[in-house]
Amino acid sequence: MGAERQDATDEYGMPIIPAPGDAATRKRQAIIDAALAEFLAEGYSAASMDVITSRSGVSKATIYKHFGSKERLFLAVVGGVLPKTYADLTPPARALADAPDLRTALVRHATELARILLRPEIMLLRRLVIGEIDRFPQLGQLWYRVTYDMNNGPLVELLTGLTAKGELSVSDPKLAVQQLVATTVGIPQLVHTFAPTTPVDDAELTRVIEAGVDLFLARYGTTPDWHGPA
Repeated sequence: MGAERQDATDEYGMPIIPAPGDAATRKRQAIIDAALAEFLAEGYSAASMDVITSRSGVSKATIYKHFGSKERLFLAVVGGVLPKTYADLTPPARALADAPDLRTALVRHATELARILLRPEIMLLRRLVIGEIDRFPQLGQLWYRVTYDMNNGPLVELLTGLTAKGELSVSDPKLAVQQLVATTVGIPQLVHTFAPTTPVDDAELTRVIEAGVDLFLARYGTTPDWHGPA
């Protein structure tokens, strides 16, 4: 690593891990894959560096050469995965802008978001971050920033635009987005965070999301007689 500091962090407290040379890229990826599996299975404290070494097929010295410490390895690995959480989400602007039926578009977007966030690997990651939030608050802050940048922030801009066009009446778009997410995605996400063996019921998911969207439109829609579907 040359003169690179082993304890360097960015402005958010996340470790700065210099990019490896071509020859070391495959080893680093093996370390990341092995470490992620171990941290998801055991958490931070119980995770074994010996197990990570064995799974990755590299020496413990190589792991420390790349990441410096178990703590920096944990932050780098989990912090590297979090930004990919929403990789499959259709950008809200594309999903909702100029939609012929706003209710249908909101239901579709919330359903897509829910199905992404309820994936078993994402739920494992969520529980891991929650469990380690006191030790590593920067991971919670990173998750919040990623969520805002990929979903909530674009929705705020979208609601602002729809209000300007008279299609919605939203005085506080940030609060309105929080309410929309909480009453649609937030409910099943909360259930599956703390009851991980609960199966995802498609009919119940649809019922919850449609009810949340109807509640949102009843509050912010500009159609005087909006009462949701019959």
